[in-house]
Amino acid sequence: MSVGEVDLLVSVPTHNSAQTVGETVQSIRMGLLKYFPRERAVILNADAGSKDGTREVIAAAASNDLQRSANLYSLRTLPCISTVYGDSPETDVALRTVLAAADLLHAKACAVVSPDSTSITPDWIERLLRPVYRENFDLVMPVYRRHKFDGLLLRNLIYPMTRALYAKRVREPYALEFAFSDRFGGHLLERQIWDQESRGLAAEMRMTIAAMAGGFRLYQTFLGTKPHVDRTGADLVAALRQTVGTLFWSLDANFQYWSATGQPESVPSCGAEYDLTTEPIRVNRKRLYQLFNSGVAELEPVLRSILSPQTLADVRSIARLSDDDFRYPHDLWVRTAYEFASSYHKSVINRDHIIQALAPLYRGKVYTFLVENRDASGPEVEANVEELCLTFERFKPYLLDVWTARE
Repeated sequence: MSVGEVDLLVSVPTHNSAQTVGETVQSIRMGLLKYFPRERAVILNADAGSKDGTREVIAAAASNDLQRSANLYSLRTLPCISTVYGDSPETDVALRTVLAAADLLHAKACAVVSPDSTSITPDWIERLLRPVYRENFDLVMPVYRRHKFDGLLLRNLIYPMTRALYAKRVREPYALEFAFSDRFGGHLLERQIWDQESRGLAAEMRMTIAAMAGGFRLYQTFLGTKPHVDRTGADLVAALRQTVGTLFWSLDANFQYWSATGQPESVPSCGAEYDLTTEPIRVNRKRLYQLFNSGVAELEPVLRSILSPQTLADVRSIARLSDDDFRYPHDLWVRTAYEFASSYHKSVINRDHIIQALAPLYRGKVYTFLVENRDASGPEVEANVEELCLTFERFKPYLLDVWTARE
């Protein structure tokens, strides 16, 4: 109420983010002051009950005199508001808080930035907000410079399958930095994508799919380097629930759309559409191979209820290969993914058990990706990913066949 109406809103959802959020807020303020000095703007922190002084760090960062220290001048004040929406992180609630605030403030363009974006620079704000505010796009998604062995789930499943089914070449369907228009924000507030069944799924990815299926104008903008994060020991099943679970869940509600889409369309972009680095990093490939083999053996009764007899036989066949000869070919991987999606739709067993059963098979595909691209250049890696994308597109009629077949 004290802010009134604004043109631009930038939100930073937080939970115990004191170590990084100060620099993030400083960069956001500098970006707004530098690129939008005439616009009415506000920074909104939606906090999940942080206990480490996150809100105090944000208040300190918001009170620094940037206009004097950085020689930046604005015609308006730049308020920073912090609100607590709960006592634990819930991306659904955080995003709805941002959407509601943008609606109440009549913001024409809104951006969301992760507090852990340690590589953020002030021009991120311009790159995210400008296409919405000045060019009437509805959703702006990022493109990053990544190491060739980062984003493996994204490149081996999420991007190719989303692109094939929703017919949009969106490189980062699940992103923590994005911007949206007031038109699309209002659409999200009205849509039933916040029901109980979807709790625990990735709200940001549901938003992207809603934009693709809803015919909104999409745009991609290059935000520079995504720092390499060692995810050894990370919970793969949790990551699959967030991403693959969200994608599979979306297919029921959007069947009429994706079943009728044609060839994927390019999305307008600013900057590189992909950029890979190839510096050496250590990856335990052999462990992935071992987990694939043991998983196929242990989960065979479960896999028998999910996969067709032919696909299961092919998976068992490659599981008998030595680690030197082992490969999970594109066509078999695509059939695997599509049969998992169909079984999820039909709930042949508990849906969460279906997602868990995908983990060892995914490890086998990642092992293949690492071996095939061990010495590959950036363009060669991209060519491999493109070949997988085309395989997903070619097999789309197969998904429709297994989707509509009787159990």
